[in-house]
Amino acid sequence: METILILTILVVIFALAFDFINGFHDTANAIATSVSTRALPPRTAVLMAAIMNFVGAITFVGVAKAIAKDIVDPFSLSTPETPMIGSVVILAALCAAITWNLLTWYYGIPSSSSHTLIGSIAGAAIAAAGFNILNYSGFIKIIQALVFSPFIALAVGFLMMSLFKVVFKNMNLYKTNKGFRTMQIGTAALQAFTHGTNDAQKAMGIITMALIAGGLQTHDEVQGWVRLACAVAMGLGTSIGGYKIIKTVGGKIMKIRPINGAAADLSSATVIFGATLLHLPVSTTHVISSAIMGVGTAQRVKDVKWGTARKIVITWIITMPISAIMAAGFYFLLNIFF
Repeated sequence: METILILTILVVIFALAFDFINGFHDTANAIATSVSTRALPPRTAVLMAAIMNFVGAITFVGVAKAIAKDIVDPFSLSTPETPMIGSVVILAALCAAITWNLLTWYYGIPSSSSHTLIGSIAGAAIAAAGFNILNYSGFIKIIQALVFSPFIALAVGFLMMSLFKVVFKNMNLYKTNKGFRTMQIGTAALQAFTHGTNDAQKAMGIITMALIAGGLQTHDEVQGWVRLACAVAMGLGTSIGGYKIIKTVGGKIMKIRPINGAAADLSSATVIFGATLLHLPVSTTHVISSAIMGVGTAQRVKDVKWGTARKIVITWIITMPISAIMAAGFYFLLNIFF
């Protein structure tokens, strides 16, 4: 029992570390356009994003419940014969997810924290108990959300920018830019809020899984201290910022002007919040990058730097399988100690 408690404490610590890293890893996604158009100075944008991420994180719990029970049933992870297996699976998944997040952050690649976490959970669970351990109905639903949300964001970004072009076609360019820079303060705040409503809940779901697997909780409700701890961790992580990724998302996909930034922010915030209301975890990285591509395509296809976009898409594709393999490796490694 003492070993299970130690494992559970380790999972909580690593989950909060993941949330903290997620904060500075994904901050760039929420504020990249407002920084690149100089609507907000970087420090102000990061502070605002930290506050709005915190507010969003403590507001909703639907995605947390989906993470806790839709990939793997936490009640089936441990048995009386192998009481520690569930906790080891979750700890291995977190180790893999954190490693991948740090690697991609170091190289300035806007990879998906959602993909790496979900791939890691699946990989560690399969290593422990085979493919039958997966909750396929819930797992497929999550995969569908991850796959389709970028395409939806691309379409919404295209439509939003097309609408803006029609509505503001006769406006003075200087006045339009000035107005949209002001508007971007609001859209960046909204985007940071929606990021908190979806991304911060993933760590909440992980901790809830660990509490159930460790026999410390008998229901899938997210406890108040878990919500607060994860919200604080993400807010603190966001306050550090991810300036390397801001450079990629905010400038290397396309040259962003205030009207483009506002259209992209509104589009991605709409898609992310819609997913939150449906209790579906989506990749904020994918959604925001895709919205920017959609906006660029509506303006002019040549405006999108497709070479950078291709590199981002390749990272999206490889993240989940690499994370699953890494998590399986961590599971076998941790089994030596536990």
